Amino acid sequence: MNKQKNTVKPFLRWAGGKSWLIKYLNNIIGDLQFENYHECFLGGASLFLAIAPQKKIFLYDLNEELINTYEMIKKNPEKIINELKIYENNEEFYYSMRENEEKNKFLRASRFIYLNKTSFNGIYRVNNAGKYNVPYGFRDTYNIEEKNLYEISLRLQNATLISGDFSISKKEIKKNDLVILDPPYTVSHNENGFIRYNQKLFSINDQYRLNDFINYIKSVGAYYILTNAAHEKIIEIFDKEEDERYELSRASLIGGKNASRGKVKEFVFTNIRKGEFK
Repeated sequence: MNKQKNTVKPFLRWAGGKSWLIKYLNNIIGDLQFENYHECFLGGASLFLAIAPQKKIFLYDLNEELINTYEMIKKNPEKIINELKIYENNEEFYYSMRENEEKNKFLRASRFIYLNKTSFNGIYRVNNAGKYNVPYGFRDTYNIEEKNLYEISLRLQNATLISGDFSISKKEIKKNDLVILDPPYTVSHNENGFIRYNQKLFSINDQYRLNDFINYIKSVGAYYILTNAAHEKIIEIFDKEEDERYELSRASLIGGKNASRGKVKEFVFTNIRKGEFK
């Protein structure tokens, strides 16, 4: 992992983002010398930007609009920035943009960023017809962050961006590669209830498919890092005696399989053997 101070930040507000996990990445990855990098649920890309992989990069997400946005920033950030500069942060303009479904890829990307920055809590939600339906957020500021977008574009130059299910990355994964997995959570933290993700359900069956995928990653000699809800069902599906499971809290970090403190916890599973967090 590149341990130099990282000044590039995610440009999207994204539910379930892992920015809080960044300060622990050195504990998880350490001095691991991995080859190519794969991230199968890209979202806000906080882990990709923090790890700053140096070789081939493969970035995936099921959200086609999200992948198109990254692709257009990779291709021509200046064009995106110039478009964003003419957009207005007010309710009338927001709803006109929300209703306007662009065909042009650059305009689609600009619209996606604008709606994310000015919507309520930056949620990405669509109705049964696939229409974005998040209300206006009444935010005081609308910051385009030009320099950061240019830096992200540079980071994306070695990246292949693909929209699709995590399983399509299988063919690209080779020995000593690193695979990051941050799936939509199917179960609530420390609860028995099931939760929905956008208009689709990432089901328990999908979690089992993901576990099979992890077994494949290990079989080819690659490394994985999985984040998931701290829930007994997740332990049942993913816990492997030969791998590490860490229990994390946003307020504190506790290592080992018997950790129990903290109110909001998440699990990290990995076959990178580092012992307990310090």
